[in-house]
Amino acid sequence: QVQLVESGGGLVQPGGSLRLSCATSGFTLDYYGIGWFRQAPGKEREVVSCISASGGHTYYENSVKGRFTISRDKSKNTVYLQMNSLKPDDTAVYYCARERPPIQLGICPQSTNAYGSWGQGTEVTVSS
Repeated sequence: QVQLVESGGGLVQPGGSLRLSCATSGFTLDYYGIGWFRQAPGKEREVVSCISASGGHTYYENSVKGRFTISRDKSKNTVYLQMNSLKPDDTAVYYCARERPPIQLGICPQSTNAYGSWGQGTEVTVSS
């Protein structure tokens, strides 16, 4: 059974940091890209970052470049999103998702429609 479980969200002051975790089970990270998405109140879900199945390609949405870092630990079947220099605009529910077939091993897709299994989300609030 495919499962993705996010954790690590919370309340943080502007300029602070959080590390989100996406614990996966039921599949191997070697064969699926993983994306991090966020959805703020009243807004559509948007891609934040993704990492390809090969691990060799990563993508960052422009507003998070230089502040967020995606990584994975295959031994723990976990994908991380390190978020630094957080801003109030980063406030949202953050989701991780698994790429749906056909899998592009060398590049991760940036479209929400390219992901087929989702976690339940973890809430991030950036506020003073």
